[in-house]
Amino acid sequence: MLSDPGVCPSLAKDGAPRCALRSFCRKIPVSALLLAGVGMLIAFLGTLGCLVPAPGLSMSMAEGDTLISVDYEIFGKVQGVFFRKYTQAEGKKLGLVGWVQNTDQGTVQGQLQGPASKVRHMQEWLETKGSPKSHIDRASFHHEKVIVKLDYTDFQIVK
Repeated sequence: MLSDPGVCPSLAKDGAPRCALRSFCRKIPVSALLLAGVGMLIAFLGTLGCLVPAPGLSMSMAEGDTLISVDYEIFGKVQGVFFRKYTQAEGKKLGLVGWVQNTDQGTVQGQLQGPASKVRHMQEWLETKGSPKSHIDRASFHHEKVIVKLDYTDFQIVK
């Protein structure tokens, strides 16, 4: 506990600053330090995606994140292993929209749309995780572009 709640904790008992910036650190109100700490905490949590958007704000506005669209194709053992179902579930969990489908070449392809940070998370998931029984050899991402609004309202499996 601080002996004087209105004084910077880096000050010695005689009032002389103990920090390296003696000219800067005078009697700084602890409330100012706490406010700065709260601001840093909010900024940090925002980078982790831990903040809940305020009512009435879109996801992109709350995160300050650009909306992007990217096409993808996943190669490996990705058909007959519920890859599309798991992709749809992960996309919805992240709040993304788009689609996923099997191809005649034995791959899975689709499109992701949403905030860039969430799309990046999904790209990593597609490259490294997938469905439990899948085996991903490689993932290809192309036609990435910034978008003003989402083209889809949900994440769909295309048959």
